[in-house]
Amino acid sequence: MTAKRINPDLQRERDAATIDPEELTRIIFDGAKELDKKRKLEDAVFSDPDYKSIPLNFMSREEQYEEGIRRSAIAVTKKEALGDLIENHNDLISYNTLACGDITAFGIHDSMFTDVIKRMSSGALRQKLLQKTINYEIIGTYAQTELGHGTFLRGLETTAHYDPNTQEFVLNSPTVTSTKWWPGALGKTSTHAVVLAQLYTQGKCHGIHPFVVQLRSLEDHKSLPGITLGDIGPKFGYGANDNGFLRLNNHRIPRENMLMKYSQVAPDGTYTKPPKAELTYGTMTFIRSMIVRASAFGLARGTTIAIRYSAVRRQSEMRPGEPEPQVLSYPTQQYKLFPLLATAYAFFFVQKKMVETYSVVNQQINDGDYTRIQELHGLSSGLKAFTSWATNVGLEICRMSCGGHGYSMSSGFPKLYVDFTPNCTYEGENTVLLLQTARFLVKSLKEGKRGAKLPGTVAYLSSNVTELRARATSAGRDLKDPRLLVALYKERAMRQIMFASDKVEAARSEGLDLVGALNRASVHLVRAANAHSHLLVVENFHEKLQELKVSQKLKKTLLQMFQLYALDGITNCSGEFLEDGILSGTEVKAIRQYVVELLPLIRVNAVALVDAFDFRDEVLDSVLGRYDGNVYEELLKWALSSPLNKTDVHPSYDKYLKPLLHRNRSKL
Repeated sequence: MTAKRINPDLQRERDAATIDPEELTRIIFDGAKELDKKRKLEDAVFSDPDYKSIPLNFMSREEQYEEGIRRSAIAVTKKEALGDLIENHNDLISYNTLACGDITAFGIHDSMFTDVIKRMSSGALRQKLLQKTINYEIIGTYAQTELGHGTFLRGLETTAHYDPNTQEFVLNSPTVTSTKWWPGALGKTSTHAVVLAQLYTQGKCHGIHPFVVQLRSLEDHKSLPGITLGDIGPKFGYGANDNGFLRLNNHRIPRENMLMKYSQVAPDGTYTKPPKAELTYGTMTFIRSMIVRASAFGLARGTTIAIRYSAVRRQSEMRPGEPEPQVLSYPTQQYKLFPLLATAYAFFFVQKKMVETYSVVNQQINDGDYTRIQELHGLSSGLKAFTSWATNVGLEICRMSCGGHGYSMSSGFPKLYVDFTPNCTYEGENTVLLLQTARFLVKSLKEGKRGAKLPGTVAYLSSNVTELRARATSAGRDLKDPRLLVALYKERAMRQIMFASDKVEAARSEGLDLVGALNRASVHLVRAANAHSHLLVVENFHEKLQELKVSQKLKKTLLQMFQLYALDGITNCSGEFLEDGILSGTEVKAIRQYVVELLPLIRVNAVALVDAFDFRDEVLDSVLGRYDGNVYEELLKWALSSPLNKTDVHPSYDKYLKPLLHRNRSKL
């Protein structure tokens, strides 16, 4: 990244850093080769005039949608010329994101629709659709959520009745609440959809299954008979995306359009169930792992903007006549931002673990080994909820830390926030996901007590509290020791899970069934799942520190980041550490002071640590977070480019304002 002139304050921050940001960037992006590919891909996209337009903030919603379609179509036609810069599916998603940003028309097609066709189709359907999907000869979406139901999949009302006489499924939306609602690119763009519906055959319902449904003609794009669909209207964010609705009225599809890799319906209507019911929901698990990644990148963007701007912004002389300090030099500003910066790094490391685990378990499933499906579901659900909530809150803190300018669309925060926040509710509402994780934890705790071997992420539940306390003691009581911190988080998680489990058992002893008992204990269960997910992030961060082969200066800085993340987490959840005697009041007070003492140590590398995220200005899309730090010049330039400033006098003056101002002149 280069600029004609770097803001002097920002340059001094970079000159004073003790670490090389490039060394850390190579870790974030999986090595020099992948980093070089990323940068070449960015150069190819951002040097291409076909991807340029006026700022989206100055477009209407219809103009944004059309611009998204334009860029998405161009990206497809230019993809082949990029050669080995696009070697796999992840490269493809990165390319389309660079080319189109969050106005991509094919985001759901690239992620969910293509994944489903690859993983769950078979036979004639796979032969018919897979290559067309890859070639963008058809555009697909994923139609799961309905007006009346989202996270509760068993409650979905769309039906698919099998007709053995014609070997077709007849799909219907039998109620208003069965209307498919929210799928991205459904309203105007997609030609096909994977539709989740209740399968009926031979007079029996077999639950939710996925079906490929053609929505629009491949000749003129008109909706097909029995299909009613459209755009659901403006939303909190994602103005360019045509999130849509879909109603089905006796719409027939061939039998082979059911995705039958794991469950089948024979020509005569005989149903064969999948080896594991959870296999139907594999795509959601994949997307949840991607949301963990999005949480890391989202918080990284927010902290980059806020920390760079805080280094440039000077405010409030401390003593009369002295220069105004950089906002970043105030401990209160550091206390707002540095724990979020540490969190971004913690999430970067745990998202790599999440993606790796998904790949391993998915391969095991392909090999017929289903033993880790529940663990993967619990892991992805808990981390999706934990990381997206933390990022959602963190982005607003970053915005407010930028003062009034953070409220401007030019800061990048309004768009960043409204585009990220749906991660907390789609692909599973966070509270519901934590409850699902908690059920897995309670079950694992019981199995561990019976001596069963538990999978890696819950193996600590095979221990007892005494053993965990002994391990914590063996690590000493240096409250900054990473081993002790992991042990403390482990005991906290186990105690929270035990407490919630005891509440479930107490409710059952009073005569409630399991469902009622889980509901009564749900507040405690959410807290337990949250503590478990928090532990996974802390433990994974520590493991990565031990694995990394880096310079001593960088290792020292990353250790400080780990300590800040873990210690700050304790101060924010101190009640849970205090109530069971895991920590004493004196120790919690000491930890609060350690957090404050870490801030100036991290201060020297704060700008270098956000530079390591390697966001180009085009990606960051923020005047406040510019790499060159020339904030004020660009704020004025941005304001002057507003369409409202095209003329000195707006047409509304003559129509409305002038008559008002001049209404009494004739009386004088």
